Amino acid sequence: MKTLTGIIGTLCSVVLLAACEESPTEPPKPEMAWVYEGQWGTIGSGNGEFEGPSGVAVNPEGNVYVTDENNHRIQYFTSAGSFLGKWGSRGTGNGQFLFPAAVEAASSGNVFVADTFNDRIQYFTSSGSFLGKWGSSGTGEGQFMFPYGVAVAANGNVYVSDAYNNRVQYFTSTGSFLGKWGSEGSGNGQFGTPYGLDVAPNGNVYVTDFHNARVQFFTPQGSFLGKWGSSGSGDGQFDDPQDVAVAPDGTVFVTDADNCRVQYFKPNGSFLGKWGKNGTGNGEFNSPYGVDMSPDGKRVYVADDLNNRVQYFKKRD
Repeated sequence: MKTLTGIIGTLCSVVLLAACEESPTEPPKPEMAWVYEGQWGTIGSGNGEFEGPSGVAVNPEGNVYVTDENNHRIQYFTSAGSFLGKWGSRGTGNGQFLFPAAVEAASSGNVFVADTFNDRIQYFTSSGSFLGKWGSSGTGEGQFMFPYGVAVAANGNVYVSDAYNNRVQYFTSTGSFLGKWGSEGSGNGQFGTPYGLDVAPNGNVYVTDFHNARVQFFTPQGSFLGKWGSSGSGDGQFDDPQDVAVAPDGTVFVTDADNCRVQYFKPNGSFLGKWGKNGTGNGEFNSPYGVDMSPDGKRVYVADDLNNRVQYFKKRD
């Protein structure tokens, strides 16, 4: 789990290099559906460098946005990783961040950021011009305690995983409160710290339920539909499920951070495949956090947090 201590601790990435537990998972094989294509990034604060990249999002044009968490900024790139721009600095002002955990690029072109330690959502133009914000610390409607994930539905509604309040809240695109669901627990529709979330093409909402080592999914208004997963390293099991991304065809990708791999499933949770293991090589991970798809569903982008890079994978023809 990426607590305050854990986030700041990623600055000591050399010490934390062993954060992923060894897993029997095999690296990508030629016969697998998803294979390594490329990567970019290294540790630092310069353009294209990262200190704890935790969230990743792809906009309709294919540009890739990354939350550079410990540098308190957003950077964005072409689909192959060429640097395009950046914005943000440490602080509480408009356009400033405190350990931003997640980013979402909406079909409108606007970019939404979970400004996690400021307990708010900020949104921007595609080039980073500030547009607005909402949220404050608390348990009331529209308040947050550690907002960790953000996703935008086709109709523009914005879903936020309110991690320490153990709930999901959703809003209009400008932050007007619409609804919420969830409470602390392990029952259906309850959470043990919800982290990542995404909205499927049919409007269903998928949420990684961290402490319960599972994924749950819901209707757009929060009615429980199903769940899968348990603690472990087997197929369909998780050790620190961080983020989730739903492809245009409904396939669900989950970053299984402490197992140092990505797993993918049918919309109902039936296991389809996996790739990755602990390491620094191509297709290997050290705490994979954020995940997102290209608009055509043919590329998967993964924020490889403790390796301070983004890797991307292509669907085998």
